[in-house]
This record gives sequence, structure tokens and C-alpha cells, in this order.
Amino acid sequence: MHPSDRDLVVARPEGLYCPAGDFYIDPWRPVARAVVTHAHADHARRGHGAYLASAEGEGVLRARLGDIALQTLAWGDAVDHHGVRVSLHPAGHVLGSAQVRLEHGGRVWVVSGDYFVSGADDANPTCTPFEPVRCDCFVTESTFGLPVYRWRPQAEVFAEVNAWWAANAAAGRASLLLGYSFGKAQRLLAGVDDSIGPIVVHGAVEPLNRAYRAAGVALPATHAVEALDKAALARALVVAPPSVLGSAWARRFGDASDAFASGWMQLRGARRRQSLDRGFVLSDHADWPGLQRAIAATGATRVIVTHGYEAVMVRWLQQQGLEAGSFPTEYGDDDDAA
Repeated sequence: MHPSDRDLVVARPEGLYCPAGDFYIDPWRPVARAVVTHAHADHARRGHGAYLASAEGEGVLRARLGDIALQTLAWGDAVDHHGVRVSLHPAGHVLGSAQVRLEHGGRVWVVSGDYFVSGADDANPTCTPFEPVRCDCFVTESTFGLPVYRWRPQAEVFAEVNAWWAANAAAGRASLLLGYSFGKAQRLLAGVDDSIGPIVVHGAVEPLNRAYRAAGVALPATHAVEALDKAALARALVVAPPSVLGSAWARRFGDASDAFASGWMQLRGARRRQSLDRGFVLSDHADWPGLQRAIAATGATRVIVTHGYEAVMVRWLQQQGLEAGSFPTEYGDDDDAA
């Protein structure tokens, strides 16, 4: 997509750039000023001079990036930078995930970052739900931008997770549930039935749990593996990142049943699961109908796709009579976040 004078955001080698405001959004190379939509590693990186992010996401962003020069905004509040009015609005993806609204010269653009659009009964309880923002141009993800991706109600998915855990506990086997340390792990914790048994979390998960709890998100009690005896571990649900599979840490649970929670399980189950016992389809990204609803709700006549199934989404958008194109980005290179 070739930039023009009317573009509030353009693609540069460093990332998505706002020329009028002289700042970047989720840049992947070090820059002077970065607006960060959320704290996943493909969107939030070390090395920038100054950061702007949502107040809701401050704790997780600092937990991941350490001591950074961070300015935060409450939802809907705005700052003016070189004549560009910038405000942040909930994306519903993970704690603090934001859409970036830019207003300049009578034009309004919204850069969505990653987002999750839920039904009335399917909201992610660990973050503020997605809020549609009216705009002229919407910059959207397309991680699951194929018609086959349609999420089942999360209550059904969690009923399956709980039944799997309960059956394992009754058989004296630990249940190793794999999910990305930030976002997915906390959503899993918030959705399971903690009356079934104790919950153990990996050391990579607990610092994020603390940030979630500090932000007011209710999570069940969790334990380090060292805190439980052998009998308790045999009934435990163990939440850990996929990288632990086959590790010495995972082998501490003996003959555990293992499972992976990800949106990718809908199509790539057999390949991604490999030797795992179960796969649960649970994503923190919008599915195909969710992407359609989100785009329609913006009222945008122009849509730019940043990552995922770009070509499919661009073609569909053009068939709807919208001006559509794509930006090359380095987003979405970590499947575990899905």
C-alpha cells in the first residue's frame, strides 16, 4: 500500500509510523516515541525512548519490560502531540490491550493492535471488553481471518477443561494445561473450577498473575510446584507456557495428562498437538464473525490489515465495497499468544 498525504499511519522499517505526530505504534525496532497497544512481545519491545500505553496495562507492561519511561492514559482520555489527538480504547484481547485512535486534520484513524470481540456471555473476564470506535480508516489484525474460525461459547470450552481436569484428578494424574504466560494463562485461571483441586503455575506465569491481581482481576489461589506435596500434585491443574513441554520442570509431575489451549487447535490440532492428550480451542483474538462485526462497527470506508490472513481479509473487504490494503509487519510471530 503506497502512502499518501492523507495517511495518518504509514509503514516504515521501524514499524507503523504517524508522520504528523512523529511517533510509532507498536514499533519492532528502537524509536524515540512509541505508543504500545499491549504487552505481548511482538507488540511491546525494549529500547524505545518513551512509551505511551493504557493505565490498565501499566502493571503487565512494567512486569515485562522493566524500568521504562512510561506515560499512561485512562480509557478515552486524550493527549495532543504535534497536533495529533491520541486516545486509547479497550481492545478486549489481554489486560490493558488498547486500540489507538488518532485524530488530525478532520481525519480519524484507529489502529486496533490485537483484539477480541465477544458476545454478551463470552466476554474475557480478565480485561475490559472491546469497544467499537468510529473512524475513517481502521487498521485491523487478521490472525484468524478465515471463515472456518468460529469460536464456540467459552462456557462449553471451560466445561470440557474442567471435565478433563476432574477425570485426571480422580485417576491420580496431574493436568498440565499449556497456554501463553501473559493473557491466556490468566483467562484459563479465571475460567476453571478451582474446587476440583489445587492450581500450580509456572514461574513465568506468576509475575503476570500478580500484575492482574493488582489491577483488580479476580484469579483463584495459585501455588508454586514446591509448595505442594506429592498427593496434592496428583490432583493439581498445572498452568504453564508451551515451552515447558518435555522439560525437567514438566517431568516433576510424573505421568501427567497434557493439553494445549489455543485458537490454532481448531484447524491445526493434530499437527500442533503432536503427542499431547488434548487440545482446547480458546483464543484471545477475534474469530471470522468477530472481525466482521468489529470492522462494520467502526463505520470505516478504508481498512488496512496488519497481520494474519491478510490476502483473504483484503479480498473480502474489497468485495464489500471498502477500500482495503495491508501493511507488512512483524506482528503475530508468536503462535503461543493466540
